Amino acid sequence: MSVTPVMEPICSSPPSGSAVAAIIDARNRDVGGYAVRRLLPSRARRLVGPFIFFDHMGPAVFAPGEGIDVPPHPHIGLATVTYLFEGELLHRDSLGSQQLIRPGDINWMTAGRGIVHSERTTPERRRQGSRLHALQLWVALPMALEESEPSFVHHPGATLPELNVAGARLRVLAGTAYGVTSPVRASSPLFYVDAAMPAGSELTLPSEHEERAVYVIDGALGCGAERAEAGRMLVFAPEAKVVVRAEPATRVVLVGGAPLEGGRHIFWNFVSSSRERIEQAKRDWKEGRYPKVPGDEVEFSPLPE
Repeated sequence: MSVTPVMEPICSSPPSGSAVAAIIDARNRDVGGYAVRRLLPSRARRLVGPFIFFDHMGPAVFAPGEGIDVPPHPHIGLATVTYLFEGELLHRDSLGSQQLIRPGDINWMTAGRGIVHSERTTPERRRQGSRLHALQLWVALPMALEESEPSFVHHPGATLPELNVAGARLRVLAGTAYGVTSPVRASSPLFYVDAAMPAGSELTLPSEHEERAVYVIDGALGCGAERAEAGRMLVFAPEAKVVVRAEPATRVVLVGGAPLEGGRHIFWNFVSSSRERIEQAKRDWKEGRYPKVPGDEVEFSPLPE
């Protein structure tokens, strides 16, 4: 997904001694002609584990003739992870991939040294009118893989493991959690879980990952004295025992993992441990040195000035 230069989500600090280390409330941003809720990066936390970017898209309703149009745009130094709750998106990239993303699927696109992609509503959905509800996250790559070959892998929803924990229905979308490993191959230790929690249920977060967060998609949950409704992320202290409880029936995602070595710079769609590398990527895009996206070669996203 093409993004504008970062504006920080709203953050607050919980009381001393709480398992909650930071509270992040999303800010609306315009992407492809409609509003998304952005959580990461924020003033409180630039990353949670290797996750450096977190957008919640929708739920949105499009009238006939309308839809999502994110023209071709470049990425370096990261992997995009796209997950739909509702609707469809057509992904195309400069490797020649063309993939329709449906609810429950995971698209994992590794940019490495550079890739270009677009995301659009299909002509069929555009004619009929449609809905869209999705998440797009970025995983910053380890330094050793920042200049790796770009790649794209699609994982149909039926291939992702599901389990029940204390009454909650969990899908392990990427990484390892609750003793289950997703087939989605990650570049560093992480976890990404979709959890549907019945009203009144409690869920203990995995303890094996140093950095952890929960984001409320729908409903509301509590953790100690803290409460989170839809659009709020709670980031937890390392090694704290974390138990979240659903108030009404609640849907959340759990994310986190091992922190990356060193810091990361982010500008537009570029992530790198090197400022100079980002400057090079900006020049390369502005001067037309990136490959085209087959089947989507007319439009492109201009570099923000």
